Amino acid sequence: MLTFIIRRLVQTIPVLLGVTIITFSLVHLIPGDPAQILAGEAASGDQVEQMRERLGLNDSLPTQYFSYLKDVVTLDFGNSIRNGRAVGDEIGARFWVTVELALYSTIFSIFLGMLAGIISATKRYSFADTGIMIIALFGLSMPNFWMGLMLIQYFSINLGWFASSGWGTFSQMVLPVLTLGTTGAAIIARMTRSSMLEVIGQDYIRTARAKGVKERYVIYQHALKNAMIPVVTVVGLQFGSLLGGTVLAESVFAINGMGRLIIDSIRARDFPIVQGTVLVVSLLFVIVNLLVDVAYKLLNKRVDVD
Repeated sequence: MLTFIIRRLVQTIPVLLGVTIITFSLVHLIPGDPAQILAGEAASGDQVEQMRERLGLNDSLPTQYFSYLKDVVTLDFGNSIRNGRAVGDEIGARFWVTVELALYSTIFSIFLGMLAGIISATKRYSFADTGIMIIALFGLSMPNFWMGLMLIQYFSINLGWFASSGWGTFSQMVLPVLTLGTTGAAIIARMTRSSMLEVIGQDYIRTARAKGVKERYVIYQHALKNAMIPVVTVVGLQFGSLLGGTVLAESVFAINGMGRLIIDSIRARDFPIVQGTVLVVSLLFVIVNLLVDVAYKLLNKRVDVD
């Protein structure tokens, strides 16, 4: 296991290197000149040129990239073009907000999705099964921003139960978590149902039932544990995608997370912030995938991760 973890960590190096190349190339293709934005629309050509020189934008792209890469290796992500603050400080101020939003949404997705999937699988072709799958299909089809706006309209404006913006209190967390967790719950419910149905049909499940083992024990101790591997994959991908996909929810609910930071930085052509944020999200996604692979081994000893 330790060998596997070390090997996977080493493999993240070329992945992150590729991320830096792609991100650096894309941000420099964005229309607009950050020097012009900082200098102001009324700035003269000489003032803009001086600003470009100060920011290092007159250097060739390869020179700029290798300078950026050298700083990243030493964990120096540079300073924000907009306000001069260190990129690490800017990301740190928003990091845990996005992580909390993604984590709480994933927990909600797991709880609701697995519960619905188990009920659907154990009551196959029943009214409950059909109803759950219809609701899951609806959850998959709903855009997150529409879901968020509808929740705000009903639970915040009409009923006044929860806050419509911000992050930190329970009232502020409920609606964003419901918005992001609904789609994940629908995916997990469908995957849990499919995996459970496959496992329930195995010989060892029929043998356990024939021996008189209680149905609850058969489902939760035998079937569910062996049905978890594909579900764990979905959960890992869901959490990873939420880390980089909270932009819409953060915009709808006015949450100051990394999603909004990326959007604001792109608008301001703040290259260091965009590059640093994307790199952090990519690293987190790689770590989540590693944890998923480790979970495979813990759930099923027959899985060879070495």
